[in-house]
Amino acid sequence: MRDLNDVFDQLQRSAFRQRFKLMPADLRYISDKGMPTVLAHAQDFVAQRLAPAAPKNDGKQTPLRGHPAFIAQHATATCCRSCLSKWHRIPLKRELTTAEQRHIVEAIACWLRMQDVDVRGNGDPALPELPLFRRL
Repeated sequence: MRDLNDVFDQLQRSAFRQRFKLMPADLRYISDKGMPTVLAHAQDFVAQRLAPAAPKNDGKQTPLRGHPAFIAQHATATCCRSCLSKWHRIPLKRELTTAEQRHIVEAIACWLRMQDVDVRGNGDPALPELPLFRRL
């Protein structure tokens, strides 16, 4: 598994990954629900859609819209197992470990924070007070 700082450095050089932006509806969703709820959803999405050794519809399991975490997954190359392998060096064809799932949610959280999202008047959306989240 690669260090997220290295992954983000490389992602910045990808025109495809750079084109993903949060839409006004996504920003409203984050503001209304709060970052902890959005990241809890992200954890669920990762556990259900990416963690199995052979995810259903792999390569197509992450929608391009409908939740801020989905946009973040495409922007951070955490949308499917082949992207996880290529960008994050997480092996294919085996169940994701807890540490790998945390790594993915951390990538999503970091990208969402970089979007300068205003959550309930707080300019710095706080991550849940869980040991799995750390600031880059």
